[in-house]
Amino acid sequence: MKRQTGLWGSLAVAILLSAAQGAAAQEKAFSLELNTARDVNNGCRLVYVAHNGTGIALDSTSYEVAVFDSDGGFSQLLILEFGKLPVGKTKVVQFDLPNQPCGKISRLLVNDVADCKSGGQPVDVCMGALKTSTRTKVGFDL
Repeated sequence: MKRQTGLWGSLAVAILLSAAQGAAAQEKAFSLELNTARDVNNGCRLVYVAHNGTGIALDSTSYEVAVFDSDGGFSQLLILEFGKLPVGKTKVVQFDLPNQPCGKISRLLVNDVADCKSGGQPVDVCMGALKTSTRTKVGFDL
């Protein structure tokens, strides 16, 4: 019986450790949400909510984003600058796309990191820990 108890105890410990590691991995994310997309002045205003949950203070953060039209064809490349993001900081940033109605955008793709520095040095956490989501009809992914 002791062997079975030991086996169950070991299994329980393994499950708890796995859950803790999964939670830690979720905490180490750079979350980027496309929160709204609204037509304004002949263009589209995109509002993003960024959260730095990486555990690394970021001096500068920006992404190269590809825009795809309603037919799925490539339209243009943008650089979205989020600036300085301390650890745990959530920031709301808006970007206007002139002459581009929101209804004509099918998808936004994070193509690459344009800038990601911590302590004045480039770091790879901005793409490696990036998690995208959207609350709009516009697709937003990697």
